[in-house]
Amino acid sequence: MSISLVINANQYTNTKEVFERTLTSPVKLNQCLEAIKTYAFVASEYPLILTLEDHLTPLLQAKVAKMVIETFGDVLYYSGSDTITEYPSPESLKKRIIVSTKPPKEYLDKTNSMEKNDEESSVKMKTSPEDDPWGVEICNPIEKHKSLNEDQLDENFQYEEESVKQNTELEYKQLIAIQARKLKGGVQDWLHDDPTAVMRISLRETRLEKAIENHATDVIRFTQRNLLRVFPKGSRVDSSNYNPLVGWCHGAQMVAFNMQTHGRFLWLMQGMFRANGGCGYVKKPDLLLKNGPDDNVFDPKIPLPVKKTLKVKVYMGDGWHLDFKRTHFDIYSPPDFYVKVGIAGVETDSKMKKTKIIQDDWTPKWDEEFQFPLTVPELALLRIEVHEYDKTEKDDFGGQTCLPVFELRTGIRAVPLHDHKGDKYNSVKLLMRFEFV
Repeated sequence: MSISLVINANQYTNTKEVFERTLTSPVKLNQCLEAIKTYAFVASEYPLILTLEDHLTPLLQAKVAKMVIETFGDVLYYSGSDTITEYPSPESLKKRIIVSTKPPKEYLDKTNSMEKNDEESSVKMKTSPEDDPWGVEICNPIEKHKSLNEDQLDENFQYEEESVKQNTELEYKQLIAIQARKLKGGVQDWLHDDPTAVMRISLRETRLEKAIENHATDVIRFTQRNLLRVFPKGSRVDSSNYNPLVGWCHGAQMVAFNMQTHGRFLWLMQGMFRANGGCGYVKKPDLLLKNGPDDNVFDPKIPLPVKKTLKVKVYMGDGWHLDFKRTHFDIYSPPDFYVKVGIAGVETDSKMKKTKIIQDDWTPKWDEEFQFPLTVPELALLRIEVHEYDKTEKDDFGGQTCLPVFELRTGIRAVPLHDHKGDKYNSVKLLMRFEFV
């Protein structure tokens, strides 16, 4: 799990007045640190990575270091060295907080001016397809729509991070267990793998998409030893979300949620992290960690032979009459439900299918089976949505869930559905069968 704090301060700032600031109201840093300490391991014991994106002088960095050390105490992880050649496993870092860095202070004025230009340009952006009540259909992991000013913004809007400078106070320097590299030169320079040290780089979504156009295998090779953090482009001021599959399919370990609205991209994130007991960490498949014959690196764009076929049978659904009012879907008649079943994963595997509509029935029975050939089942998520057909208006939402294919087990299952926000319904379930052939 990862949390990013943007820390700003002026020359009059004292220890208690260092702020975590984004485009929302500022919050005092000590309040953020206390909240992190209180809730960091409530849901999971696995480590929390704290990215400090600071715009501070060395003197204020020393004050921040003191606050962090006093707040976290023994929970704080120290690497014990300026450089490490391999990251420890999450299992060995349970109940530890790990600090990572940080844009350099000399980029503060430049970044602020770019933020202003970006905000002014983003007003002209078109409404995002994610404003649709159910979000956009997910077929290709890379979004196709582009705003008019996006390419220009991608060149100018920069949040690059770099390693701590030599003049940074020692106390602050010692906090940093995950070093970050400043982006210099071209894509191949960003993705240079130093065998003597591991590090992290951060790419906004559009930079990642441009990098994988011609350097997909270089991105994956880099993430075999190093960390890649992906975050939304700064022009997403229209409450739209980006597709996390782009990062996951190319080995990125830290795909920032930063979700602003509910919809299918958020459901994918919720589905992915239902794996591994919901602890917040999901192991990357071996195909992203190990090379094939002749040192070949996996490339999500290259079609592969079908590895296995998932057969999904939808028998029936029940529970809506318990969780919804009788007039929720139709005032004068029972609902007309249908199910959408599909795969989100690499482009070759991504597809969506639909059952027939069962009219006027609170307990619909479909008895329909679908087959999904999978070339990369390790990266596939099973998408399930129920909608209520409406002849005159937009179909009503009846429930959804997203499940990691690699954790599905053969057999008949009662599959709980969730609401639009991702909260599980008390009673609504689908009776389904999963089978791999």
